[in-house]
Amino acid sequence: MSAVVKLAEPRLRPMDEEDMPSVLEIENTAYPYPWNETIFLDCLRVGYCCWVMESESALVAYGVMAVGAGESHVLNLCVRPQFQGLGYGRAMLEHLLELAAVHNADTAFLEVRPTNFSALRLYMNAGFNEVGVRRNYYPAKCGREDALIMARALTE
Repeated sequence: MSAVVKLAEPRLRPMDEEDMPSVLEIENTAYPYPWNETIFLDCLRVGYCCWVMESESALVAYGVMAVGAGESHVLNLCVRPQFQGLGYGRAMLEHLLELAAVHNADTAFLEVRPTNFSALRLYMNAGFNEVGVRRNYYPAKCGREDALIMARALTE
């Protein structure tokens, strides 16, 4: 039997270019159609909220969010696969939503594959609801896959 041990309390900090090797390693391990380095660097360059989470000196998660015009959009949230299910994704999402509120966003949006059941569960547990569908949004093994558009109010 294999046991998963939760790491020490994670530390959040802004992402920087030096994080790219670790971010890309996680991205390429977690996703069949990963973002490339240029996309991450463009997000940093334009000033999106780009954060990483470290635990015991290892990068375990990251998140990228755009904020503007009273809205936030979670563009990428990823946890190193061997550390999924331990609360790191929830902690990163909560951090991004707190930042969105600080930036005066009243609504948070995101897209998710309907087949990404663990992410769907995370987002629904965080109060997101499905508000639409983007047809043929994601590349998939056999063509394209829809994206569920989800939203959550940040103000009451």
